[in-house]
This record gives sequence, structure tokens and C-alpha cells, in this order.
Amino acid sequence: MKLNKIEPRFKKNSNPRIGLIALATDFMIEKDFINVIKDKEIDFFVNRIECYNPLTKENLIKMSDKVTEVTNNILPNEDIDCVVYGCTSGTIATGHDVIEKKVRAAKPKAELTTPSTAAIKALKKLKANKLAIFTPYSEKLNKEVVEYFKKEKFEVVSNSYLDIAADYDIGKVDQDFIYDSLINMNIEDADALFISCTALPVLNIIDRLEKKLNIPVLSSNQTLIWDTLEKIGKNNNIKGFGSLFTNSWLCFLQKKNTNKD
Repeated sequence: MKLNKIEPRFKKNSNPRIGLIALATDFMIEKDFINVIKDKEIDFFVNRIECYNPLTKENLIKMSDKVTEVTNNILPNEDIDCVVYGCTSGTIATGHDVIEKKVRAAKPKAELTTPSTAAIKALKKLKANKLAIFTPYSEKLNKEVVEYFKKEKFEVVSNSYLDIAADYDIGKVDQDFIYDSLINMNIEDADALFISCTALPVLNIIDRLEKKLNIPVLSSNQTLIWDTLEKIGKNNNIKGFGSLFTNSWLCFLQKKNTNKD
């Protein structure tokens, strides 16, 4: 037998790389990301982080202890263009700066986005000042989320919550039930509706909600995916997941200004 060694030829360029840190108990975030980016030239990698239930500020901070390890295990010794920390309440409880420090310890060149910071960025783009907020969390955790947005200089004019203690139960909430609950919220004075939690199955009903409520509707996963695409320089003009992606939110702004006049 003649042995023949072949020298491999490697690609000179690679697609942008997204590294998602998903909670071990999150049913939705990975599915939502794939649903939006499936037709784009993006390499998408996921690692899961242990989640401690019930969801409390203390447990969410405890979860962050493993961020560096989990980040490092997304393509070890390889660069990632954007690391995505997939927990809204966890970022609020721990603090974006703390999460960023832990991520950069493993991937110093990577951009970072989180649901809470992505939501703030999106709300500012939409020029939304008065918010209706919906969360699936316990009363205490819901209050902490509301306080976060108030500290970011938003006025919260309406708030509803589901009082669910465990993350693994949030992904099991019926989507039609969520839709009915949201369209019955008092949003009369709100510039936008924000739906918190990456585990909540809402991305696919955002278009319907906007048509029904006639205001921009944002969710944790929607704003997170939008900001991720912004950071890696990919066109995020995508239909089917709300006006944030298509800039059609400008129509809501025009209507708002017309009503003022």
C-alpha cells in the first residue's frame, strides 16, 4: 500500500461567529435565534449555563459565577465575534459590567450583548419613553425589572406579570394565552410594550400584537437578536418578527406625533 499525505487547505475567511450562552432550562432562546438567522451566512454556537431555581436575585447572581467557564467552552482557543448572554433578569441582577468582565476573561476580542442592554438600545432607537412591561416572573423579580427600566429613565405606565418561580415553567406557557393577556393590558399611555424573559414564547406573535395594539412591541429575544446582528454587521432587515427589524416602527412614531398635533 502506498501512503499519500495530503496537505489540507484551510478557508481564508469565515462567517461571523455568534456564541450564545443559554440557560440550561431555557426552551426558547436557541429556537428563536435559529428561526431568525437561519438564512444568513452566520456560524452559530451555543453553550448552556446552569440555572438555579427558583428565579431570585441571589440565584441569578450565583449563576453568573460560571460565565467565564461557559464562554471559554464555546470554541475554546478560537475567536467569537459576538457573545450573547441569554438572560434578562440575570443581567439586571448581576449587572452588565460584571457579565462583560467575565466574558472578556474568556473571549477578550468579542462583542457582548445582553437582553437588558439590547432592550434599552432598541427602545432609544424607537424614541419610546413610556413603557408597558410584561414579565413572567415572581412579584419580587418583576419589581426589580421594572425598577431597572425606571433607573434607565423610562416611565413605566403599565405592568403585568405571571408570578412564575421556575425558569423551566416559563417556556411552557401557552402562546395563545400570552397573546390574549397582552392584548388586554392597559397600554393606552405607552409608547411601546416590552415583554421580558428569553424563555417566554412570544417572538412569533410580535407582528400580530403590533397590528392589534398599534404600538411597537419588543421582547427579550427579539431585541437580543437584533442587537447581535447589528454588532456583527449583518443586515437585520427581516420580516415576520416585529417592526424593530424592518424600521416600520416609524409609522407608529408618525401616528403618535400626529395625535399630539
